[in-house]
Formats: sequence, C-alpha cells, structure tokens
Amino acid sequence: MIPLMATLARRGLWGGGWGGCFVAASRGMRTGVQRLKMLESDPSLLPANQQEDVTPSDFSYFPPAPGKECSLRWDGMKYEELPICYIKATYNNTLFWIRNPNDTNLCNTSCGIEGFKNAKKSTFVASQTTGIAAATKAIAKGVVHVRVVLEGVGPGRMAAIQGLVLGGLKIVSITDNTPIPHNGCRPRKVRRV
Repeated sequence: MIPLMATLARRGLWGGGWGGCFVAASRGMRTGVQRLKMLESDPSLLPANQQEDVTPSDFSYFPPAPGKECSLRWDGMKYEELPICYIKATYNNTLFWIRNPNDTNLCNTSCGIEGFKNAKKSTFVASQTTGIAAATKAIAKGVVHVRVVLEGVGPGRMAAIQGLVLGGLKIVSITDNTPIPHNGCRPRKVRRV
C-alpha cells in the first residue's frame, strides 16, 4: 500500500507535493460552464437582484447559425452586429483589418506598416506588436468586442490573437478561414538550396 501511495504522490495524483496542491485547487474552482449548468438546475442560487429565468438557450458553445436569434448581447449588440477582425498570416507578413458588419473599414495595419522590415516581418514578435497596434486603433474608434476571422498558416498566427487581447480587445469568437486544397493545383517544384 505504501509504495502505491508514494507512486501516486510522485505523479501528483495524491495529496501533498506540487501535484496535490493543484488538484485540490482545481476542485475548488468553478468554470463558467459549470456555474451556468448549476444555475440552470437551481436558479435560486443567484443573488436576489440577478434572479431571472435561466434557460438552456442562454448559453451555447457555438456562434448562432445564420438566421437564428441569439439572446446573448455584447455591449447591447447582437452577434451579427459585432465588428470583424480579419487576420491574414502569410509566411512573410501578417495583415489586420477591422471592419463593421456592413464592410466599412475601421482600421487596417500590417507588420510592415508598424516598422518591421524584411525577415523581421515574419516573426511572431512582429505579429503580436501589430496586433496590439490594431487593437489600440480599434479602441480609439470605440470598438470593444470583436469577432476574429483567421486566414493563413504563417508564424504569427497565434501571436496575432494574443496581441489583440493584450491591446484590450475582447474576442467573442475565432473562425479559421484558411483555404485548404483538396488536391487542387500542382505545387511548385521543390526548391533546392
């Protein structure tokens, strides 16, 4: 019995040690989904000033389907009314456009515009810095919540989203719109160096 307990403690599955602390801490925390499901089953757990009908339709993991109404609001705006941040992460640059749903351009920027030149444009640091700059420009125009549409497989793909968050924007949804060929065009010959 003792060797089994020692093995579990070393792996962090038994109390004590670093793993036991984190397991105990994670049991005490409630995520938003768990809290919503708990309130759904017993709405009387809400404070008196917030008690209202909590129904399963108030929460969804997925954005609403086209033509469907969504009861969620972000600063009083529906999902369809939120501005969209288009990010195109290529191998050589990362481009940002923030537009209204009716396709009026609020701001646009890229790593080259932000002062990175040549090979430095394709780094994740440049992409994150450009994301912060795009978020700052958007916040100056009054944008707080955005939907993100991501395209491309460049190195600054995830750093671009981190830059938007660090810049102060709140991201509602992330959509990957990268084109994937189903054995379409013949690729170029392999470059030999």
